[in-house]
Amino acid sequence: MKITHRIMSIALAFVMCTGLICTVNANENNGEMYFNFTKESKDGAIDVGTINGKAPLYNRDRGWGFVSETTAMPARKVDVNRIEVRKEGYKVVENSVAKFNITDKDGKLLDYTKATDYNYGGMVFRVNLPRGGYNIQVETARGKDDALVSVSATQTSRIENTKQWDAAGLVKNQHLAKWNGNVWSFDYCTGRSFIDIEVEPKSAGNPVILKSIKITPIPVREQEDKPTVYLLGDSTLKSYLFEEAPMSGWGQVFDRLFDTSKINIVNYSMGGRSLKTMYQEGRLNDVLMTGHKGDFVLVQSGHNDEKNGKDKGVVSDPTARFGTGSTEEMYRNYLEYCYLSAIEVRGMIPILVTPMTRVKGDAKEGYVYTDTFTTEDRQFTKVMRGTAKDNNVPLVDLNEDSVNYLNELGVKGATAVVMSIEAGETPAKSNSGSYANGHPQLKIDGTHMKEALTKQYARFIVTDLAKLEKDYSYLKPLTDAYTSDVKDAIATGNWDKVYPEVAKDCLTGDNAYYRNQIEKMLQLGVMSKDSDGNFNPQNIMTVKEYISALTKIYKIDESAFKNYVDGNLTREVMAAINLDAYNMKFKSKPKYMTDYNGNNITPDDPNYDPNLVGTEAQYYPLVGYNSIKDRMSISLKFADKVKDAYNLGLIRSEVGIERGKVQNGYYIEPQKEVTRAKAAKSLYFMYVLGSDIHTENDIIARSEKN
Repeated sequence: MKITHRIMSIALAFVMCTGLICTVNANENNGEMYFNFTKESKDGAIDVGTINGKAPLYNRDRGWGFVSETTAMPARKVDVNRIEVRKEGYKVVENSVAKFNITDKDGKLLDYTKATDYNYGGMVFRVNLPRGGYNIQVETARGKDDALVSVSATQTSRIENTKQWDAAGLVKNQHLAKWNGNVWSFDYCTGRSFIDIEVEPKSAGNPVILKSIKITPIPVREQEDKPTVYLLGDSTLKSYLFEEAPMSGWGQVFDRLFDTSKINIVNYSMGGRSLKTMYQEGRLNDVLMTGHKGDFVLVQSGHNDEKNGKDKGVVSDPTARFGTGSTEEMYRNYLEYCYLSAIEVRGMIPILVTPMTRVKGDAKEGYVYTDTFTTEDRQFTKVMRGTAKDNNVPLVDLNEDSVNYLNELGVKGATAVVMSIEAGETPAKSNSGSYANGHPQLKIDGTHMKEALTKQYARFIVTDLAKLEKDYSYLKPLTDAYTSDVKDAIATGNWDKVYPEVAKDCLTGDNAYYRNQIEKMLQLGVMSKDSDGNFNPQNIMTVKEYISALTKIYKIDESAFKNYVDGNLTREVMAAINLDAYNMKFKSKPKYMTDYNGNNITPDDPNYDPNLVGTEAQYYPLVGYNSIKDRMSISLKFADKVKDAYNLGLIRSEVGIERGKVQNGYYIEPQKEVTRAKAAKSLYFMYVLGSDIHTENDIIARSEKN
């Protein structure tokens, strides 16, 4: 693999991602580098000393010294004239000026652990050294009581405190920065020819004293067993839990396409991340320092890089020190120097993946999907394509693939497989509250996806990688690890054996409305297709079929439902069956129904507000049972069960509800017959309700396949 590294000017470079190639002392860089900032000599150490009584400024030829401005984007300025040379070390005390007052967008004072934009000044010591991995030890006078330490614009609070990278806690951070007494230690990989060690006081007016810095090379880790594929990206790759169902990322279903006896798949992705934040919080660094020679790193980013901070506070602002957003220039520099260069120097193989396009939530039939990354100065798909070409790095153009696939599905088909949520689809939640009564953010979310779509994106990626192998032969260990079914599918274009749950009559138009629920029921083996591969979503479900499906999901003996007479399934009978299954399955209310979703107030409470949204959006129906207008038409034998099922949220009104809204209707329609599509919707709700909230929401499907 060849990656072209271009030397950038200081004005364009930034410490995380660029650097000039400087002359360095070979003796210093072949082994440990040890800098002493006290006036007492130490064995093996470089005595930093002074120049004209002041701290020595960085000199390219010498290869180390203090700088007054980091080359980060945005640049962080420090006052080198404030550095005092003391017997015990180099000391800085910063004035209490405006820049040290860390506030949120509303002006509320924050501490540094919660802030994205702050500058406590301090000292920045730059050292030339070859690209690679290093253990960095920084000794201060009082340790973590007075000092914030970081390296090359990483975020102190993140690299010291982030213990895991995924929601399920399966991917641990193996390279936390740690304090041992007054010595700070961190394993760090640089893709540049220097590092900046930043030492700040914890607050204005408090002194911080730097005593020593020790830098020790960490060699590349040789492959011991089988290669690993690391996935780095945002919420569109993230592995989701049942508490977030039906949201899915392609990273969590990627392993389904591989023989995991030949390769490991580890998903480091998390929502809200950009290239910048994945670097700053140490997520990328943990991959670099954990991985082995010959491992693969797939990088996709763009959705959060687009954020510009307008009307959103500093958290997304590219001008903030730890803001999420980027400009095109920043984005390219991060890619080239933080990611590609660093991945290469650790003997790993980078693969870039363009971010998929978004689905327009209010699109009308006939709408043509295109690349949505067209904002002025934030055309990140274009930048990623150019960066891959210039550096001879394999590129999977998922953006182009997504545009083509969404247009193949059409508006109804595309809308169905993104986070278009209506009442009764799922008992799970978003960050804004429960999904049980519709989308709490009052929108059709065209960025985030359901599993029905993410597994198709995973398909495109492995297909594209197989094509890329012709030009990049080093991809062969990756493509060799595909399952035999996947290899056949790529060769023939027929993916039926890989995804047997996909029904050909549920991909487009009105029949696609509940595609995700249908595919999950087919995947679980509780519903089936006909001999032609059709699901027939508009056909009526029978009582026997529904009982069979639900008892398989809950692992209940069908004989418990022997009193139900077979025939066409009606909504009142479905409600009664759901209640019986619920009572057999649960000894107490599942967390979806309890304080897990906040301080829930039932519709019968005088303080109940049916218009609650945001973090207060609730699980329980928004319309009290006594307000249901057709409750008197419920058959007497099912009346009590329907009432209890309704109050538990096991059946909800289908009248007057809409995707992207938080709303319930006033009609249960007890005698209405239930289609197979509507049955799949109800079964999916019950399936999630019975699943552990902290388990990845595709895990049952994976275990069923294996």
